[in-house]
Amino acid sequence: MGTAALYEPINTLKPVAPALWIVDGPIVHMAAPLGMSAPFPTRMTLVRLPDGGLWCHSPVEPDAGLFDAIDALGPVRHLVSPNKLHYAHIAAWKRRYPEAVAWASPGVRQRAASQRIEVAFDAELEDAPPAAWAGTLDQLRFKGSRAIEEVVFLHRPSATLVLADLIENFEADRLDTPMRWIARFGGVLAPDGKTPLDMRLTYLGHKAAARACFERMLAWQPRRIILAHGRCFMHDGQAELRRALAWLA
Repeated sequence: MGTAALYEPINTLKPVAPALWIVDGPIVHMAAPLGMSAPFPTRMTLVRLPDGGLWCHSPVEPDAGLFDAIDALGPVRHLVSPNKLHYAHIAAWKRRYPEAVAWASPGVRQRAASQRIEVAFDAELEDAPPAAWAGTLDQLRFKGSRAIEEVVFLHRPSATLVLADLIENFEADRLDTPMRWIARFGGVLAPDGKTPLDMRLTYLGHKAAARACFERMLAWQPRRIILAHGRCFMHDGQAELRRALAWLA
């Protein structure tokens, strides 16, 4: 089992732009090549919508202090699973905020059932934003993969792209030697992070659909990119997006 450093302090609101925050969370472990377990630092994104409600993307494992800080911001209205790998803590958030709508990504219900994780979803994410956040957040389902479909978002007021696994960007000095080799092999080592190799392979034969989604994202002209795993791209967002998804050419 490899190791990775936390983005401390964890479970703390960190402002990115007006009405936009990130929260770095604990490490989770996912399957990796050669039977290893790979440590992933986690990160969620919060947006305060014009009605004062909070939109929570990929909620991290919470604690009492984080809940208290979020309660001071406003009511939690939306809990978003951006893809079928980012859902495990939504149940805990739903218990705290039972009135919040839990939004399901493609395939997440089946994934949760296969992992015997109990989580109830209330609505489905589509290729266009629902009325609840249209005008503040754009979204699209990034198509083309045979294995996983991620819903990507743009916070329009700050031109911030919000991603889960479509791009990962792990910093070498935060990883032990085995994990550095895995990250290098997967093409997700900072500062040149991109879509992980195993995910890229799932687009073979279907890149045209993915390229169309990529072009839509470029048209958003993002200034920065928030990632769930690794160092975010806080500058030159459009150029970093073009570089990180150049494998679609």
